[in-house]
Amino acid sequence: MIDIQNISKGYEGTQALSSLSLHVPRGAVYGLVGPNGAGKSTLLRCLSGVSQPDSGVILVDGQPVYENPDLKARIAYIPDDLYYFTSASLMDMKRFYQGFFPTFDEELFKKLADIFPIDPKKSIRHLSKGMQKQAAFWLNLSLQPDLFLLDEPVDGLDPVMRRQLWSLIMGEVERRQVTVVISSHNLRELEDVCDHVGVIDHGKMLLERALSQLQEDFVKVQIVFPPESAPVLPQVTPLHHSSTGRVHTFILKCGAQAAEQAARACQPVFYDILPLTLEEIFIYELGGADYAVKELVL
Repeated sequence: MIDIQNISKGYEGTQALSSLSLHVPRGAVYGLVGPNGAGKSTLLRCLSGVSQPDSGVILVDGQPVYENPDLKARIAYIPDDLYYFTSASLMDMKRFYQGFFPTFDEELFKKLADIFPIDPKKSIRHLSKGMQKQAAFWLNLSLQPDLFLLDEPVDGLDPVMRRQLWSLIMGEVERRQVTVVISSHNLRELEDVCDHVGVIDHGKMLLERALSQLQEDFVKVQIVFPPESAPVLPQVTPLHHSSTGRVHTFILKCGAQAAEQAARACQPVFYDILPLTLEEIFIYELGGADYAVKELVL
């Protein structure tokens, strides 16, 4: 579905993307993970065709997306910073969208009125941030797109509406094999909905793979060593090591089988092998001083 090859993009001396490649299969729910300023929003703008990369190739279904109106008519993009015309109501924006998206579904738009508690005749800019985000989803779901690009999609929404929107999006994935690319800092929610993940830092793709495979490549070992034994696991280099009393915790970049072999070799009093959450993988994969939690020295 999506094939991005070595794209770069700079703004006024700042390199937002640097030789980044990304691959998303059709029907996947792909999570973009990275710290603030990593280039996630820039990547989505390039993928939507709003911005043109300085170099590299972006293909959606084998076609370049930039200045390709037929292809853009199949893409729904909800940015983090929403824009509506001054004084425009939801009905005004609906008519505008209908002029550009031939797949706009009038019946679906009417059905979604039961879900979104918005007065369609009221100026959208007079709504709260959360209600404006709901208006964006109402319009974009009605487009019946083949590709959804979502930048911090549920930021500012209450838990009930967040769950409702994820249900609607996943329903579209199941019903029509819609492809979804999501940038979010809420890694707990991404873990619930994504099947593929890409980790971006400083404009580069650090890794991308199926979420199930990613979680198999990282493990947490909790172990109590025998008295007088050094708290070291043989033949493995931990990404992180901490201890609470006699319980030592190691974060390892390896499979569960290799971690268990290393733990057993220590003849421990106790050990346990645990999976990592996506948030833990993100923190320990980035690693280094730039991402360590720093203490304030007064």
